[in-house]
Amino acid sequence: MIHTSTHNYLHIVFGTKKRTSLISKPRQPQLWSYIVGICRNHDIVAFAVGGMADHVHALVRLPPVLSLAKAVSVIKANSSRWMGEHGDTFAWQEGYGAFSVSASNLRSVGKYIREQEMHHRKMSYAVEYDMLAAQHEKCVPPFQGS
Repeated sequence: MIHTSTHNYLHIVFGTKKRTSLISKPRQPQLWSYIVGICRNHDIVAFAVGGMADHVHALVRLPPVLSLAKAVSVIKANSSRWMGEHGDTFAWQEGYGAFSVSASNLRSVGKYIREQEMHHRKMSYAVEYDMLAAQHEKCVPPFQGS
């Protein structure tokens, strides 16, 4: 029997429009849970979802039939609509960051996501995002060909 098996683990990060603090502290656990539900409904495995008032992190495994861009679009559109339905004026920024994660690092990235409040005592979302991008840029040089 032929079947497809993929293990595309991604750490996805995106912020609120203009990086404004739109996600109140009491709303955060509800929104994170709702995002997990969105993932489940689209066969995305969510290992961890968390964040702060101005951004969200999600550690996920995408199914083989769903592109990264479509997955992020589905998560952002549905969660934004849900926030609006609950009386919050809300919008996500247009872009996002997506960083590959090896299976051996799933626990540490999940812990990092769950401990967002502690991390942001030391750094802003902008600094955090730049740090994530820089870490992934320096990992592997681009293939130069033969």
